[in-house]
Amino acid sequence: MSTLTPRGIVAELDKFVVGQEQAKRMVAVAVRNRWRRQHLAPELRDEVSPKNIIMMGPTGVGKTEIARRLAKLSGAPFVKVEATKFTEVGYVGRDVESMVRDLMEIGVNLLRDEENTRVRKAAEQAAEARLLDLLLPGSTVQEDHSSTRDKLLQQFRLGFLDTREVEMEVEEQGGSIDIFAIPGMEQMGNQVKDVFSKAFPPKRSRRKMKVRDAFNVLVQEESGKLVDQDALVDKAKERVEQTGIIFIDEIDKIASVSQNRTSDISREGVQRDLLPIVEGSVVNTKYGMIRTDHILFIAAGAFHFSKPSDMIPELQGRFPLRVELQALGKDEFLRILKEPDNALTKQYEALLATEQIRLSFTDDGLEEIAAFAEDTNSRTENIGARRLYTIMEKILADISFDAPEMPGAQIVVDKNYVQEHLRDVREDQDLSRYIL
Repeated sequence: MSTLTPRGIVAELDKFVVGQEQAKRMVAVAVRNRWRRQHLAPELRDEVSPKNIIMMGPTGVGKTEIARRLAKLSGAPFVKVEATKFTEVGYVGRDVESMVRDLMEIGVNLLRDEENTRVRKAAEQAAEARLLDLLLPGSTVQEDHSSTRDKLLQQFRLGFLDTREVEMEVEEQGGSIDIFAIPGMEQMGNQVKDVFSKAFPPKRSRRKMKVRDAFNVLVQEESGKLVDQDALVDKAKERVEQTGIIFIDEIDKIASVSQNRTSDISREGVQRDLLPIVEGSVVNTKYGMIRTDHILFIAAGAFHFSKPSDMIPELQGRFPLRVELQALGKDEFLRILKEPDNALTKQYEALLATEQIRLSFTDDGLEEIAAFAEDTNSRTENIGARRLYTIMEKILADISFDAPEMPGAQIVVDKNYVQEHLRDVREDQDLSRYIL
């Protein structure tokens, strides 16, 4: 994070999200402030709380993508939740504390992956030794077999033994039905599973498997031995509490829009339940107590029929930063098709290249797609950049279907090609509403 300046963060986000400069600058400053806070004196550090953000804008303009890419860039534990999935305490559904438990689970998995990568080399060496013991039982006590072990090891590293089978002990995977997979019962289910896992250790059985598969299993087991699980949980807990990001989508759906709010009691109940989590409280997880005081909350919503002021005042105050994302037009659609590292055009070119088909797009063809996307959004529901998915699929449907029968073909998508494949939906407005 010391090398990630706000300008650098915006530059990285530009690779995946087109436009929305104001939103990018705001989230970049929010992330940088977290790094600044870590360098404050301890007595002042706890006083600095994160400035939570509300992103307002129509669907398909990049709200979720900005938050997701930001978390990946900073290496922070990140979870995306839908506000509409939660219900007030006392109703059947997920309770709001589950978002913190999910974030902690993601944080532990993130740290486990990092630690496994760190000890990978040592784990592979130990796994190779155990694998040789399986391939040459008893060879470790016979010095004259050392050269045989070395030769066998070289053959394995070159891949000559991958299809050979060995018999080894593996841990049995539980195949029982999860009776706690009911909304609102996840936490109780996790606690019961933990109790049973400690009371009844997992059974091990002997299985035959390919050498390469056996090696991967052994690497996992050796990594588990080399990683201190208690220290891992402590690190994950600290990272979640200090750098975790929770993205609450569709928050406008729990805002009450009517003056008579008795019909919206459940919506307001979710807001009241959400308030202590955002404000800063302690949530009980299977890894211990997690404080939410310094977790960054980013909320997003279209706010077509409601506005942030429709939320209860206490919750509004916990999201002091507001940013409006702009609707996308032809120019933005054209940039989306050309500039991002994961542009749709690059994806389709790579997909069809697997069938030995060379697909290319001309500038006038992309301009026609962008113009048609803008026109369709203006005539029907505005779904933003997601409109490009429907149009591209419509244009390339025949190619995708016939691709296996035409290897080596070269296809150029130009203006005429686009117009020809969109003629039916362009002429029939009712048809375009169903297809696009």
